[in-house]
Amino acid sequence: MSKVGLIQMTSTADVEHNLKYIEQQVANLAKQGAQWIVTPENSTVFGTKSDYHRVAQPLDNSSVIERLSLLAKLHKIWLIIGSMPVRAAEQVTTTTVVFNTSGDLLAHYDKIHMFDVDVADGHQRYRESETFTPGNEVKVVESPFGRIGLSICYDVRFPHLYAMLRQLGAQIILVPAAFTAVTGKAHWQVLLQARAIETQCWVVAVNQAGIHQGGRETWGHSMVISPWGEIVAEAGQQPENLLVDIELKSLESIRTSMPIAQHTRFASQLIDKKKAV
Repeated sequence: MSKVGLIQMTSTADVEHNLKYIEQQVANLAKQGAQWIVTPENSTVFGTKSDYHRVAQPLDNSSVIERLSLLAKLHKIWLIIGSMPVRAAEQVTTTTVVFNTSGDLLAHYDKIHMFDVDVADGHQRYRESETFTPGNEVKVVESPFGRIGLSICYDVRFPHLYAMLRQLGAQIILVPAAFTAVTGKAHWQVLLQARAIETQCWVVAVNQAGIHQGGRETWGHSMVISPWGEIVAEAGQQPENLLVDIELKSLESIRTSMPIAQHTRFASQLIDKKKAV
């Protein structure tokens, strides 16, 4: 059994402000016994295209990465930043980064599906592809707490990705997000429960919450869902932390009694670009 900490926050375009908040909450959760901690999408900066491109740095030469690495090492926890802008050549990705207790950057995942959608809210037009370059690798990370599948926000609407994470051995799937209030109210919970039930994985979903600069509103309601689809813990619509126990015995029992993986047909037609790390 492990204890995971979820940091639901209201990130801004100010990187320093966001990093200080993350540092404070990591310290609080570590004191409470969290062994691994997850933050939402756009944790380190939440703003406009110019904001993301202004602060994006390469993974191997990033002051933000260095600071997060030290944070994980200081508190001896695994730290998973839901996403941050990363520069690669002339492109910028929105990327999950995974640090172990030694502060090593073990893995990263570039968001595959871009949120190019019109929403009936104050922001109205969302076009992530105008800001970020999509990734093309599916990733599962080995950890002391189980095999962790990585995804980000809009990815949750594409079940073939989660089927591939299960095929790669995922036991826990992360969904860091910045789900809007409108789409979150309509679909957030049901999508997360569906992904948990169909993959028979734990789902750890960490959302942004509240009103952001520029009037964008996110839904909050970060939650942890069991492999049976039960909501084990849920936050509200304001910044707050959750501390949740994750155990894998029930997962194996569910998979044994209902062997979905063995019953799956047409698996070869799933996307073939995959990577386990």
